[in-house]
Amino acid sequence: MAEGKIKIKLIGSPIGRIEPQKRIVRSLGLTKMQQVVERPDTPGFRGVVKKVPHLLAIVDE
Repeated sequence: MAEGKIKIKLIGSPIGRIEPQKRIVRSLGLTKMQQVVERPDTPGFRGVVKKVPHLLAIVDE
């Protein structure tokens, strides 16, 4: 894993979820199930993942 980066994976569908949760998923650039995006490892991004732990996961590769 690159230094200072985290990989975030969409593990749950945002379909049928409340709008704020859908916005969180879209704001990270996630559009498809099992998609992984790389973002800076900051407290802000980790906090976003903790807001919707049923939809997002931090993956280690």
